[in-house]
Amino acid sequence: MTDSNQPGLFEPPSGDSAITLGLYAEQAYLDYAVSVVRGRALPDVGDGQKPVQRRILYAMQAMGLGPTSKHVKSARVVGDVLGKYHPHGDQAAYDAMVRMAQNFSLRYPLVDGQGNFGSRDGDNAAAMRYTEARLTPISRLLLDELDEGTVDFIPNYDGSQQEPQMLPARLPMMLLNGASGIAVGMATEIPPHNLREVAQACVALLKHPTLADEELFSLLPGPDFAGGGQIITSPQDIAQIYSVGRGSLKARARWTFEEMARGQWQLVVNELPPGASCQRVLEEIEEITNPKVKAGKKSLTPEQQQSKALMLGLLDAVRDESGKDAPVRLVFEPKTSRVDRDEFVNTLLAQTSMESSVPINLVCIGTDGRPRQKPLRDVLVEWLAFRTDTVTRRTRHRLDKVIDRIHVLEGRMVVYLNVDEVIQTIRESDEPRAALMARFKLSERQAEDILEMRLRQLARLDGIKVEQELADKREEQAKLQELLDNPSSLKRTIVREIEADAKQYGDDRRTLIKVAERAVVETRVVDEPVTVIVSQKGWLRARQGHGHDVAQFSFKQGDDLYGAFECRTTDTLIALGDNGRAYSVAVSSLPSARGDGQPVTTMIDLASGTRITHMIAAAPDTRWLFATEGGFGFIAKLGDMSSRQRAGKQFVTLETGDALLRPVPVFTGATQLALLSAKGKFLVFSLDEVKVLAGGGRGTILMGLDGNDKVAQTVPVGPAGLRAVGLYRNKQTEDILVGASLQPYVGKRARKGRQLEVRPKQPVLSPVL
Repeated sequence: MTDSNQPGLFEPPSGDSAITLGLYAEQAYLDYAVSVVRGRALPDVGDGQKPVQRRILYAMQAMGLGPTSKHVKSARVVGDVLGKYHPHGDQAAYDAMVRMAQNFSLRYPLVDGQGNFGSRDGDNAAAMRYTEARLTPISRLLLDELDEGTVDFIPNYDGSQQEPQMLPARLPMMLLNGASGIAVGMATEIPPHNLREVAQACVALLKHPTLADEELFSLLPGPDFAGGGQIITSPQDIAQIYSVGRGSLKARARWTFEEMARGQWQLVVNELPPGASCQRVLEEIEEITNPKVKAGKKSLTPEQQQSKALMLGLLDAVRDESGKDAPVRLVFEPKTSRVDRDEFVNTLLAQTSMESSVPINLVCIGTDGRPRQKPLRDVLVEWLAFRTDTVTRRTRHRLDKVIDRIHVLEGRMVVYLNVDEVIQTIRESDEPRAALMARFKLSERQAEDILEMRLRQLARLDGIKVEQELADKREEQAKLQELLDNPSSLKRTIVREIEADAKQYGDDRRTLIKVAERAVVETRVVDEPVTVIVSQKGWLRARQGHGHDVAQFSFKQGDDLYGAFECRTTDTLIALGDNGRAYSVAVSSLPSARGDGQPVTTMIDLASGTRITHMIAAAPDTRWLFATEGGFGFIAKLGDMSSRQRAGKQFVTLETGDALLRPVPVFTGATQLALLSAKGKFLVFSLDEVKVLAGGGRGTILMGLDGNDKVAQTVPVGPAGLRAVGLYRNKQTEDILVGASLQPYVGKRARKGRQLEVRPKQPVLSPVL
């Protein structure tokens, strides 16, 4: 027995500072998440750097490794970074420095590496003891104003050093080089952009803060990848992605055709999209032309066989001729010169990573210190606010220095105007500093400067120089004060500096932006009639022609006919799962009817725990009724359910405990819909009352149901009415319901209907065609 007055297992005793385990875990994980977000994974909108990158750049500058200095061993740089600013693993710091030196990873590398710094094919860099590094000229954009009071300095991890909280970037480096990172609960994927275009956009926003999005995106039309390539997404879609800060672009390789002797030609790829490499493309082609049987399969899938045959029919050889002179040079030789060039390129693009998606997720830490996803305009506006603050702090720092210098020079002018008296005062006084301050009304700073002057500086020529310098400094003071007092002058200065940096460091765009259709492999299929045979256990096969006697079809023991669908080889078979997903199978890919066929589960990626309940095969424009036992339904075309994904697409929304009835075709001329419930209730209403849902869904209520009743049959009805077939007095009997005999059951959608009165018991309904 426990005392009811005792605290709970994790409750702190009265007056104790202990906390519950759950609260402690929550607080500890939150601290960890914030540390990862701000201290590791996400860049800052101000300088575009993560902490490790910022520390590497600052450490290299402190070591004197400027663009004109001699390269030093990378191990020295990593050692300084770890010892002074970044107490983490040496390999992590070195990997970050390596990436900053790779011209195929960063659009504008910040580290000038000497030695093996890896390759675009995924080769690792040499060990840090073998490579050497220094800063690149463009790194000056981040470091040049560091000692001008532009940013705050904070203690390092042990308080022995000071490090900058931010670097005073003169351009939005986050957009120039991009960033990639995975934090806790968020991730970032920022593509690189062209320096000149980003500078133009910044200048335009400074001059016109209300600049329309269309004009802004015309100045900054899209990413500019380090490896070039081509963006095939439309400008409208790119603008939409930039407007929300998230989306996906389509990018592809760029190529040329080289003509050879005797009419031969070859395709040469010289630029690849981001994420692709020559080695990867070669591996993908090897996988297609020499495929391996997938896990759990006994043989190659039809898709693998089809891809292999298609590739081998077009491609004769491929080789990588990349080298020092050509960073990317992939050569593809066709099987014959008669191969259609467009088809050849299209097949390679569709089957390999030479065409791929590029994700965009503009997540960064804003000027308020909070991470969030930002539209492109917000990124630029926040950086301009950061730059304005940086220039203001720089101006104020310079002004303070100029005022201090003027103060010192004014003291020196007193000396030149009263040389003899100053010398006499110094000679006769025991405390010359105090005496000078009292005699000439000088400050302590001025008096100390006078006492430290050399006699040679009392020459007349030096006096003239001081007078000239004083005039120059007063002029400079006026200009600096004007910048602080007049926002327009400050803005013009920022614009002038951005334009100067763009002129010095800018270059031409590498990535072409040109709209193109996405490459898709289209298998040429001969259009001919075919009958798709589906068994009750889901085995599929196709038999040429129409008009076959279904009684002649044989099946495995324990299996039987589900349905025979007369269609064309260009049509699609749709399999519907008990979860409402629709899976597509090309009729042309079905095995022949000589054997038992192949199970549908080998042709699709069926979700675990689900099964196929219904299948239909027909032309894409045929209309079908989808109804559930719960009385809901809608009409859709078969083409609306098609999907390129083996995992299908969600199409019918099913409530818990509800099930999908077998879909029925809505034939031309049908004007009404008849529904029969399990308890014999019968309702007929106009087909116009049924919703048409191209995207699928739940539909509308077709029939009201009592208690545990459910819909059993749905039948479209034409002018000829419908038939009810079943047993009556142990004989197969057929009743026709048309006109007056059908009228008593006609009502509105969602009614309960009335009891069906026909001779056959448990009738099967079908339309009279």
